[in-house]
Amino acid sequence: MSERRVRELSVFVDRSRPTAIQRQIEDQLRDAIRRGAIAAGSTLPSTRALAEDLTVSRGVVVRAYGQLAAEGYLDLRQGASPSVAGIRVTGSPPAARTAPKIRYDLRPHLPELGRFPRRAWLRSLREALATAADAELGYIDSSGLTALRAEVAAYLGRARGVVAHPDRVVITAGSTHSIALLAGALARRGGQTIAFENPSHFILRAAAENAGLTPFGVPVDDDGLVVDALPDADVAAVVVSPAHQFPTGSALAAERRAQLVRWARESGALIVEDDYDAEFRYDRAPAAAMQAVAPDRIAYVGSTGKTLAPAVRLGWAVLPGELATSVTDEIQRTLLHLPGIDQLAFADFLRRGEFDRHLRRMRDVYRRRRDRLVATLEEYLPDFRVHGLAAGLHVVVELPSRELEAEVCLQAHRRGLALQSLSRHALPGYRGPHGLLVGYGCIVEPAIPAAVEELAVAVAAAGSTGVQAEVHEAGVHAVNG
Repeated sequence: MSERRVRELSVFVDRSRPTAIQRQIEDQLRDAIRRGAIAAGSTLPSTRALAEDLTVSRGVVVRAYGQLAAEGYLDLRQGASPSVAGIRVTGSPPAARTAPKIRYDLRPHLPELGRFPRRAWLRSLREALATAADAELGYIDSSGLTALRAEVAAYLGRARGVVAHPDRVVITAGSTHSIALLAGALARRGGQTIAFENPSHFILRAAAENAGLTPFGVPVDDDGLVVDALPDADVAAVVVSPAHQFPTGSALAAERRAQLVRWARESGALIVEDDYDAEFRYDRAPAAAMQAVAPDRIAYVGSTGKTLAPAVRLGWAVLPGELATSVTDEIQRTLLHLPGIDQLAFADFLRRGEFDRHLRRMRDVYRRRRDRLVATLEEYLPDFRVHGLAAGLHVVVELPSRELEAEVCLQAHRRGLALQSLSRHALPGYRGPHGLLVGYGCIVEPAIPAAVEELAVAVAAAGSTGVQAEVHEAGVHAVNG
């Protein structure tokens, strides 16, 4: 499609109106895009040019563009002109302006989708189609194509220190799928219960429960899983994320790692190492995977969900002994066989080093966003403790109580902020801290200050709806709504 340019914009500011100039610019551009007056793919004036045309400060236009990008109306890329995203136009505008459901997406599990390496992935897809053997286009091994299992084993060995022979690698649809398959295999062997860190991702627990195991929670502290709280018997497995615990952000200390392996050997239970985002560590090189210490007792799982995009739907499980056969049998029972073309494409993507290059690029992007987020939180919410900064795609903003946490989440939702709480991922018996999980994976950097300002407004609003004493006790210095 040829590039469309908007040389003149029908945008004006009225300084006599009480509405802020930034909001006036946002409203007019949003309305024009939704009506189709500015077509998808159209290039907008630079922030400097529009600011000069409107006789406003450039910062006002930068924030307006950043807000529209966060809502999905604009594409902002470094070194390129702002352009209109490919949204679906709905015809005539509504009678009254309705705010988008989500203005700022701060959920902790979402990566940056706008920087997916489309050209490199397309090249790998073409290579897969051009070179695939006839047999690879047919019904393939349920454990995955040999070419991909070999590339995954090689990557995990050099990048994460995993002891991974291709015969022990099973290709899955992601970490959640891997844990569901493992839980199903253990349940068929007579397993009844599975331990999870408390808190831990609720979706993983639901997957294990649906597969036939009963989850229960084990406390987490600053050194990771409290191994002493694990029972000595009647546990089929324990799921841990030693490199970067979700959602608290802690790492499993070296002595706890050794203690956990001893527990697994003595109890006969399986350790499931969920290495969901260890590649994104910012203070030092990522810690090696725990699996290499005891490959006979540890099942290692990972995926492309956070490193590439959820849409790729590829993951892996490196399994001890005969468990690889049991998990492959589970795949056959579910009839969920992953597309061979996608597997061949990812094998080529790994082989050419594109995966490594993408990770390096995104590590820099996420580090900058994290730094911007932390600095802005210090400005607007200076007396709340922020932690979990060393790795991943989110930080934790601690709050003094569950009541305040719930009220802030409610107020944030009303303001179009999508975020999650620590309590959302807690199991029964949770006694740990409360707080907000503020993600920076899929929010563009220019939109971070406005998002945090809205969050501060939500905190202030929560303080006026029945939990004001707790807000005062925490020393909140938030802007007023």
